[in-house]
Amino acid sequence: MPAALLSVAILLALAAPFLSVRFGFPDAGNNRDGTSTRTAYDLLSDGFGPGANGPLLLAAELPAGAGTSSLDGLSDALRATPGVAAVTPATLNPAGDTAVLSVLPTTGPQSPRTEDLVHQLRDVTIPKAISGTGVDVHVGGVTATSIDSTDNIARRIPLLIGGVVILSMLLLLVSFRSVAGALKAAAMNLLSVAASYGVVALVLQGGCAVKLVGVATETPLPAFVPVLMFAVLFGLSMDYEVFLVSRMREAWLRTHDNGRAIVEGLAGTGRVITAAAAIMVAVFAAFIPSPDLVLKVIGVGMASAIFIDATVVRMLLVPAVMHLLGKRNWWMPAWMDRFVPQLHIEGRPEVYLPKPRTEDTAVPVPTT
Repeated sequence: MPAALLSVAILLALAAPFLSVRFGFPDAGNNRDGTSTRTAYDLLSDGFGPGANGPLLLAAELPAGAGTSSLDGLSDALRATPGVAAVTPATLNPAGDTAVLSVLPTTGPQSPRTEDLVHQLRDVTIPKAISGTGVDVHVGGVTATSIDSTDNIARRIPLLIGGVVILSMLLLLVSFRSVAGALKAAAMNLLSVAASYGVVALVLQGGCAVKLVGVATETPLPAFVPVLMFAVLFGLSMDYEVFLVSRMREAWLRTHDNGRAIVEGLAGTGRVITAAAAIMVAVFAAFIPSPDLVLKVIGVGMASAIFIDATVVRMLLVPAVMHLLGKRNWWMPAWMDRFVPQLHIEGRPEVYLPKPRTEDTAVPVPTT
């Protein structure tokens, strides 16, 4: 019980920073001081305002022969919108049916207020300004595209995690014929993923504590990084889980002693899992010194994720919980046992059962 509680407390503490994570795409403002891109970003921000680094590009479809005068009301409405620093004059294409104009926000491209401004323009300001004019306006540009992409991916992360975890539970249920084992594996994987996400969120908060990693300023988390981390970590963690529990189940089928099965399984696989995890941690840790911020974040996230999963989860939490569950680790309802197919992932289980003794077998008497 103490080991299980301590492990869960550690994982929850590591996962806590993810509750305040902010998704977004890092830009030149997150680069190291002194680099050319960071210097240009700071000069542009100081000279023309933070929004100059992330202007919004508005494309307007115009009625035939309308000209840019049809956009005068739109330009006035944009300038009156809170959060807009400047609006450039509309530029008409040679055909006269499309115009473009730029909107400079008062805040930088990573600011939540810039995201609010994009939604304000799309949902309120622009529809009211062009109502009845026959003009159709779309808000684009790099900043708006990043906001849309981030929202799109972030909304689907829970669906990805939920779908994969449910499918893995079904596969483990068939493989190990254990309800508790499948539920336990799902819970462990979720805790492991949450803890690794929390480590990444903590690093991206910046500050003196993580300057050695190379993240000096508060940085948003690219939404695709949690997806990548989950895919790689889930594959490795399930590999470790199947490897570990397979040895335990072999010992259980042979001895029907839960405590002995856990000890034998852990003793037989602990070194292999630790060695495999150490190799993967070293591989991903090599990304951390990279000057590219995204590669650095991936390296921190994957190295910490594999280390946490292989040490705290597989070597401490899983055995502790299985000791607490006892024989319930290997229980399956009779009605379910009749419908679930037999999937012998490592051969037939009969080879692990005790063989009958020679004296218990009748020996035929030779006849003359």
